[in-house]
Amino acid sequence: MQQQLSLKPAHKVVQEYYKEIAEKKQMLLFHEGNVAPAFARLLGRCGAQFGWKLAEQYTPKGGKTNLRYDGALLDEYNLLHGVWEAKDSNDDLAVEVAKKFKAGYPKENILFQSPERAILYQNKQLALDVDITQPQNLVAVLELFFEYVPPAYGQWNQAVEEFKLRIPEYAASALGIIQQEYKINRSFRQAFENFMEVCRTSLNPNLSPQAVEEMLIQHLLTERLFCKVFNNPDFVRRNAIAAEIEKVIDALASQSFSRAEFLKKLDRFYGAIEATAATIEDYAEKQGFINTVYEKFFQGFSVKVADTHGIVYTPQPIVDFMVRSVEQILQREFGRSLSDQGVHILDPFTGTGNFIVRAMREIKKSALPHKFAAELHCNEVMLLPYYIASQNIEHAFYDLTGQYQPFEGLCLVDTFQLAEGAQQTMSFLTAANSARVERQKHAPIFVIIGNPPYNAHQVNENDNSKNRKYKLMDSRVASTYAKDSAATNKNALSDPYVKAFKWASRRIEENGEGIVAFVSNNSFVNDFTFDGMRKHLVADFNRIYVLDLKGNIRKDSMRDGILWASNIRFLVCQQWLGLPLLF
Repeated sequence: MQQQLSLKPAHKVVQEYYKEIAEKKQMLLFHEGNVAPAFARLLGRCGAQFGWKLAEQYTPKGGKTNLRYDGALLDEYNLLHGVWEAKDSNDDLAVEVAKKFKAGYPKENILFQSPERAILYQNKQLALDVDITQPQNLVAVLELFFEYVPPAYGQWNQAVEEFKLRIPEYAASALGIIQQEYKINRSFRQAFENFMEVCRTSLNPNLSPQAVEEMLIQHLLTERLFCKVFNNPDFVRRNAIAAEIEKVIDALASQSFSRAEFLKKLDRFYGAIEATAATIEDYAEKQGFINTVYEKFFQGFSVKVADTHGIVYTPQPIVDFMVRSVEQILQREFGRSLSDQGVHILDPFTGTGNFIVRAMREIKKSALPHKFAAELHCNEVMLLPYYIASQNIEHAFYDLTGQYQPFEGLCLVDTFQLAEGAQQTMSFLTAANSARVERQKHAPIFVIIGNPPYNAHQVNENDNSKNRKYKLMDSRVASTYAKDSAATNKNALSDPYVKAFKWASRRIEENGEGIVAFVSNNSFVNDFTFDGMRKHLVADFNRIYVLDLKGNIRKDSMRDGILWASNIRFLVCQQWLGLPLLF
């Protein structure tokens, strides 16, 4: 159901607007800079009803570079819903409108406004031209402005919510087909078992057949996204992991199953995604958009998978802050930069690749080709975010350099598994993926940055999504953080993010110096159970910087599927010595 603007001439926000304009006129303040803020506040209050924000002095990315909107209405996906252009009383508004359109301003949903007049264009046509000194006219133009839904957005909003609700049905249908074909299709059964054995060797020796079935379902239901939304029709051919799974899907379709016929039921949903993505010119915004699609998929696909792996993406402002801070700390503590050769960067839990993409934008363009080819590394253990990370990182390189180059630094691997098999050569799914893993294992990692998984507890030990045990990592935590804790109940120390700190500390130790920057729960800042962990961090690092945002992921930090950062910690090791803790 389309949302409507709740606004009447008698409402306080309308009266406040007219009062402010009258006060400006009494002071003879007629310039746009004096009168525009009052209308901006009115737009912001109206936008809040829709969950939109008004971004003032907004420069659209991509396309014409000389455009700057006085205001842009953006939703949670950073999709643009309307443009506002302010003028003052001395301007001929119709003339100014003509100038803006000549300069290339959009005609989709744009409101030109002065204290006396408003001109609204929608869908390339004049929708309204009224005197807004009359409150009823002001309300009328704002209703049209806010309630306008571009065709692609309308399809997207309806389809994505419907898909989230119906994805269990689609997944169950795909699962039924997989299980039936496993019984009757010998070539598929052999391909499935071969692939499962490779996954157990590469990712998790306890991997269940159900988990492999879910990997196939993820690929089957999302492959079109990567070919269409990212304009990358060759993705399944040139991505090493996708190519292997395609072989299993081909075997699945070797007898009675028709892939094309099965996916027809998803045409409406994918058509809406593709149409909406086509309206986004800037790839950074498209990346945020596809991250949201990814979260919606998992919210409907598998709540258990989402809970076990922490299926949330880190808000972009947090990623920006962490990358900029690492750059400053590198310069302050080491006299180095993310752009310098020899500064290898690793995101061990990369998700959809946001940290690596943001680091690429921080690196000097002259240094980026070498960094991209040799010194950027990341790991992901889940198939769907691995796919998205691959697309995001490779497209970011193209966006920054104008050249396409495959990213060889992304591994489909369990980061904690690397510690378990540190002393032996192992196969990691495919020859290409194994080569990437081996290269990373021998790289002198200088910066580790990311958002570790956080789930500590598993109710049902027979659950297919239960957290995996890691013999070596568990023993390292037990012999350090747990051993030196005075707490009686130490269960919280089995949390994967605790293992992440221990793993990262040891990985930096191998290089002798470096930085660990993680966003995580803040329980280890004050909780008694983590006293041993705090003791060892103090001993292991020269500097520790903590931005404590007072949140707790198990209490109030999860809102609408987004992880609100509760703690950002920068651990700086200049030499592997125990030196004082500084905040």
